[in-house]
Amino acid sequence: MGILHLKWASSGSSMVVFHKERASASCRRVRHGVIVATGPATEAPLKVNQPLTKYDLINYFASGCKPKDEWRIGTEHEKFGFEFETLRPIKYKQIAALLNGIAARFEWEKLMEGDNIIGLKKGNRSISLEPGGQFELSGTPFKTLHQTCDELNSHLYQAKTVGEEMGIGFLGLGFQPKWKPQDIPRVPKVRYNIMQNYFNNNGLPQVEALLMTCSVQVNLDYSSEADMIKKMRTGLTLQPLAAAMFANSPFSGGIPSGYLSIRSYKVNQVDKRRTGMLPFVFDDTFGFEQYVDYALDVPMMFVYRENKYIDCGGMSFRDFMAGKLPAIPGQVPTLSDWENHLTTIFPEVRLKRYMEMRGADGGTSDMLCALPAFWVGLLYDEVSLHNALDMIVHWTPEERQNLRNMVPMTGLRTPFQGRLLRHVAEDVLQWAKVSLMLINDSQLFCRFHYLGCLELRQTSIYIVLQDGLDRRGLNESSFLDPLKDVVGTGLTPADRLLDMFHNTWENSVDPVFRERCY
Repeated sequence: MGILHLKWASSGSSMVVFHKERASASCRRVRHGVIVATGPATEAPLKVNQPLTKYDLINYFASGCKPKDEWRIGTEHEKFGFEFETLRPIKYKQIAALLNGIAARFEWEKLMEGDNIIGLKKGNRSISLEPGGQFELSGTPFKTLHQTCDELNSHLYQAKTVGEEMGIGFLGLGFQPKWKPQDIPRVPKVRYNIMQNYFNNNGLPQVEALLMTCSVQVNLDYSSEADMIKKMRTGLTLQPLAAAMFANSPFSGGIPSGYLSIRSYKVNQVDKRRTGMLPFVFDDTFGFEQYVDYALDVPMMFVYRENKYIDCGGMSFRDFMAGKLPAIPGQVPTLSDWENHLTTIFPEVRLKRYMEMRGADGGTSDMLCALPAFWVGLLYDEVSLHNALDMIVHWTPEERQNLRNMVPMTGLRTPFQGRLLRHVAEDVLQWAKVSLMLINDSQLFCRFHYLGCLELRQTSIYIVLQDGLDRRGLNESSFLDPLKDVVGTGLTPADRLLDMFHNTWENSVDPVFRERCY
């Protein structure tokens, strides 16, 4: 009988017990169709044989449990299209021509909404459009980082090949650096019209978060409810660290915004009921059922019936399950409706039948490959995961939230527990990578963990560490080299852009389109 005991800093009881037998027993292998969050919604059947129960919703998450040898790595990233000549965002007419060109030349299947092309699909990968025309690749779940990075580079080659013939480039930043919301063309997708109306009607000034941001996220698997809990807690706690290391959005409206990641700041202002750090994940009772309760209480945005979106802004999924949804009275939801509802929830780590790490700015191609390497090295290796859990177990809810609030502005220079977040990043990277790392610190640290006692002395020393990526035995550690440079210098991509803005670009943001063009 395997039981893991961890003592967490929280306002309630401090002892957490994960019963692995109960968790694994709930993880029955049930297969559902995969949906793409920004593509067409999943259609519900016209006739529902049996109403959904709460157990069905819990089992939906449990059905995602996979043995370790079936764990995969999925990467999704967004980028801005712009005109080389004017630097202006590309219009939908240009986006449609771009999608049609990629489909014709590289044999992708078109995804349509009415007469409008809204994306492409090939096998398990898709290209979709965000509300402001951001171009997104949702990649194939792969076994290795080499495969996911190869796919990324192949996609960029295809997009650039067609785009450059049209005078279009792609920008790897987390936030639109020059133009205002009124300059951004809208994508003709009913889903996005409903979402924008929802935010506007609720007095939430979040249009910028929809139209002007680009992120990169990593999708990872879990083996059991207990494994999901450990990964959710580690992922949520360290998401601000990822946001700091990958900060790449310092400009807004053509000038420095005052933030290293204004994307992270803007996202943090979106409807608090569907975003944030999910404090309940650290409660003793947390599991699949508690995430279901959370999602049930997030207001709905739409349902999808007979190839049409129906506005359900602010309505309750609990009422829907009782057949009392005002927009379609008498109808009850299917798992397709549940899947669609989950795509309208945007926490820092999102649970589906896998887990999404959502905290990083879009960036250069090497940084896009570094993000999955960071999270795979940390969460897919038991030693690295337990080291991280040992480190964060006594972080308080206030410390976690304070990090989330401060990181968009101060990045790796954020003060934390008597030192800087940069020094926390040094610890974490040691567990995520085999490297010769330069350590400068005035203290003697002795951390007892699964690797033994690690001493970091005042003099600069190089330490060889056995880590998560190395234990995978797939020669993947080089993908973390860009982060080694960020942490070693303390300079994020945003810091370097700001330095160029002030000292090389004569206080003009226009050169960033060349500097960050793929």
